[in-house]
Formats: sequence, C-alpha cells, structure tokens
Amino acid sequence: MEHAMHIEEILQILPHRYPFLLVDRVVELEPGRRIVGIKNVSVNEPFFQGHFPGRPIMPGVLIVEAMAQVCAVLAFKSGKTQQEGQVYFVGIDQCRFRKPVVPGDQLRIESAVQKSRPPYWWMGGKVFVDGQLVCEASLTAMVK
Repeated sequence: MEHAMHIEEILQILPHRYPFLLVDRVVELEPGRRIVGIKNVSVNEPFFQGHFPGRPIMPGVLIVEAMAQVCAVLAFKSGKTQQEGQVYFVGIDQCRFRKPVVPGDQLRIESAVQKSRPPYWWMGGKVFVDGQLVCEASLTAMVK
C-alpha cells in the first residue's frame, strides 16, 4: 500500500480545479486494487446557493463526480505509464443514492478495481458519511 496523497500530488494527476476538484486527500492507495479518498463538504461550496436555498444538499451528480475523480487517481496510479495520458470517466451503472449529503459532512470514497483491460478500468465505488453508506455505483474509466 502506498502512503497517503495530499492535494499537491492529486493536482498533478487530475486536470480539475476549483470549483470542480472534488477530492481533498487520498488516505489509502493500493495500485491495481483499491483507493480511499476524502472530500470535505463545506457550506461555502458554490452549488449550495442554488441546491437548495434554505436546505442545502450536495447534488447527487457531484457525489458521483467525486467518486469518479477518486477512481481516476486509482486508474492513473495503476497504469504502467503513470507519466502519460488523461483519465476519462466513460460509464456509470447501478448508481444508488441512500442518504442526502449536507454541509459539514466528510465523504469517505472507497473504490476497488473489479477488472481492467487497458485502457479500460471497471471499478466499484461506495461513498460513506460517518460510516453510513450514502451512494454506490459501478464506474468505468479510460486512460488515453
């Protein structure tokens, strides 16, 4: 297992930037196998202004995007040529939302490789808040 990744290393892998970077830290990484990422949800996130006024809830598509970004880090770190290529989110299946995510929550995003056939990676992902499952999905990434 590799050590945790701080934001500086994540920024070297993902092209996303504020306000669309949705991974704050990687706390566990086993290339080719699994990853655990963290997203701290702040009331200052720009989407909370309109989703929803008076009852802020993180949009489900952004929870899935956070999961996809964590999977992208895993796919990139698992490839033979880690210095080249871009990771693309190309598919989602069996996505389910179990509970709303609100300001102050911390997302623990756990993803594992189900199979790979480079350039494609199929991964299962689960998102937890305080140990409770809030979202799960099967994601497909492509490194190109």
